[in-house]
Amino acid sequence: MANSSEPSSSISFTSSSHISNGSNNYTIPSSSIPEPPRNIEIIGLNKLSTHLEKLLADPGTESDCNYSDAEIVVEGISVGVHRCILATRSKFFSDLFKVNKGCVEKDGKPQYIMSDLLPYGSVGYDAFLIFLGYVYTGKLKSSPPEVSTCVDDGCPHDACRPAINFAVELTYASSVFQVPELVSLFQRRLLNFVDKALVEDIIPILVVAFHCQLQNVLFRCVDRVARSNLDPISIEKELPFEVAENIKSLHNISQDDDEHTVESETALHEKRIKSIHKALDCDDVELVKMILDESKITLDEACALHYVVMYCNQEVAKEILNLNRADINLRNSRGYTVLHVAAMRKEPSIIVSILNKGARASDTTIDGQSAVSICRRRTRPKDYYVKTEHGQETNKDRICIDVLEREIKRSPMIVDVSVHSSAVTDDLHMKLLYLENRVAFARVLFPSEAKLAMEIAHAQTTSEFPGLLASKGSNGNLREMDLNETPLVQNKRLHSRMEALSRTVETGRRYFPHCSEVLDRFMEDDLQDLFILENGTQEEQELKRTRFVELKEDVQRAFTKDKAELHRGLSSSMYSPTMRSASKNKSRKHA
Repeated sequence: MANSSEPSSSISFTSSSHISNGSNNYTIPSSSIPEPPRNIEIIGLNKLSTHLEKLLADPGTESDCNYSDAEIVVEGISVGVHRCILATRSKFFSDLFKVNKGCVEKDGKPQYIMSDLLPYGSVGYDAFLIFLGYVYTGKLKSSPPEVSTCVDDGCPHDACRPAINFAVELTYASSVFQVPELVSLFQRRLLNFVDKALVEDIIPILVVAFHCQLQNVLFRCVDRVARSNLDPISIEKELPFEVAENIKSLHNISQDDDEHTVESETALHEKRIKSIHKALDCDDVELVKMILDESKITLDEACALHYVVMYCNQEVAKEILNLNRADINLRNSRGYTVLHVAAMRKEPSIIVSILNKGARASDTTIDGQSAVSICRRRTRPKDYYVKTEHGQETNKDRICIDVLEREIKRSPMIVDVSVHSSAVTDDLHMKLLYLENRVAFARVLFPSEAKLAMEIAHAQTTSEFPGLLASKGSNGNLREMDLNETPLVQNKRLHSRMEALSRTVETGRRYFPHCSEVLDRFMEDDLQDLFILENGTQEEQELKRTRFVELKEDVQRAFTKDKAELHRGLSSSMYSPTMRSASKNKSRKHA
């Protein structure tokens, strides 16, 4: 038991501290004791956030170890995740990890496929990384410009299609994976797009609002579409049935007319238009021709070219174009030509087919957008500026833009369809040999462009004439010689092949002139056995290898020269003072 006469110990923080230890007393001024910072929790949370962010870093750059215990594959890319974090932050993942062990990979980690996790919509790799960063750190990073902006320099990127698509992907991720605070944030972001975007670009916003039950966004989108002049076909094809019916009711489209025993002329006309569209959906071109022949309806009245270019198979679209029974520059209810619609779809072969039918690339929409600007405002920098090695296919978005820019810059002079070369004689076989080898060079050095040119020219439907590559056996699909083939039939076959190859070269000259010039020079420079590198002496083989490398370098410089020339030409042709003024006045006027 303590002695009562002994001084008691006490700690006081009011004015000073008296620390008693036996008979000695120490007084410490309160001012000398550091107070804990008031925002110590904020500092601690920031440090925790920073440390957790390191778990998302590439193991090869930020740390030597990969501590993830599961993988989620997005767009073919495996993303390492930590199930304890995802399960804690998301009820969706908590439930998933309890009942689903995933597909076990060779390293023992369970693997999940993003497309299997989503009941609707899609989430890309870049959007998933942004979502994952918030789940781990509690901080939302800004959207990467290479995937959330377009390649149109004149666009403010506040409502272009890539910006909308990226926000839509993040909304799907936040809703499906049940992170409500993110859903609320992206709901407000989507609302900001509704009044700024073109009505066609509101469609993905409306669809995500429907699936994720974002009522405020859904109401605003439905109201905007109902007040617009978006055609009923687009509404039926691209929107959920319930939403389409709701918009129809707002349009006062009554179904009571079906009760009348006698159809009005307008109803019969609409029925015939729908029958053409249904035939196109079934890829039945013969049925389309039958409807046109047996009724008074025309392709123009049905806006059939617009429909087939946007919604149908490429080959069906080309067949309808080849009927030559419609105005290629006709405008639909939105003021779009067929080429404008093709620019929205971004399919190179369809765009070139439309241009070859006489479409005017310089035609603009009501708000001043040309086909190339439409295409640019739908293309991400990530896709446009992707590096392509020799022999690899070029991105379709890039080809579409290049072709449209070339068409705008191209002078309206008639293109000479003949192939000029001093090495080509009048002999049919020599001409074919030259053309086969020239196209073979193109297919090796820039396959996407050569393939596009051959498709337009229908060169793949004709039998090949053995050229240099054929003599090496590099093409196993060559037509074997038919000993029973008469000279007349053979002549017809060879002429058909030569015409197809000539059209291929013409297409190349039209859209890729500098590359064509490079090929002309090398074809004239006695390179008949360039592909057969093992022929000749050691010195000759080395020379051929060197010249082949020079050819590839010249082609690369030609592409660069084409792009520089395009931008110079566009600055004077597309963005003249008059057009800049018109564009400025109309930039905020959307239907």
